[in-house]
Amino acid sequence: MFTYKLDEEIELRPLEPSHARPIYQLIDQSRSSLRQWLAWVDATNSVAASEEYVRSSMTQALENGAFNAGIWYKGQLAGIIGFHEINWNHRSVGIGYWLGSNYEGKGLVTSALRVFIDYALIELNLHRVEIRCATGNHRSRAVPQRLGFILEGIIREAELLPIGYVDHAVYGMLQQEWKLKR
Repeated sequence: MFTYKLDEEIELRPLEPSHARPIYQLIDQSRSSLRQWLAWVDATNSVAASEEYVRSSMTQALENGAFNAGIWYKGQLAGIIGFHEINWNHRSVGIGYWLGSNYEGKGLVTSALRVFIDYALIELNLHRVEIRCATGNHRSRAVPQRLGFILEGIIREAELLPIGYVDHAVYGMLQQEWKLKR
């Protein structure tokens, strides 16, 4: 396992079993804000549920090469960023992320996302990275916009959340575009 230091305060750590309790605690502390945009929040109602998520993430990393990492800020778990399943045939991957409400507005996701994009498009030589988020989630949408992703379209009623169906904005970045931005 590795730790990737972004600066003196921020680091990325691959998920491991010992992270299950801090993940659950962070979700529980931010439950009301997270559940607005993330369908899985209500089902994460115990440390055991977080343990299962970590196990699943570790299995996915072994089987597909996709992985999730904790975003740690000043030694505390602040959120999660990760690859959804890598499509090796089409050389593409989706990236998802979330932060605890106490950690928003510090540039943590933007910094972590740069590392994940570099890894996907440069190290893994993938062709495309995609980010999807609810159209009403302005904070989440600001991240790919800030990094120069292209808004490729809106998928209507793409996800069922506690508030009802929400549309998804789909952002894309191609390898050649990212190389020009670096």
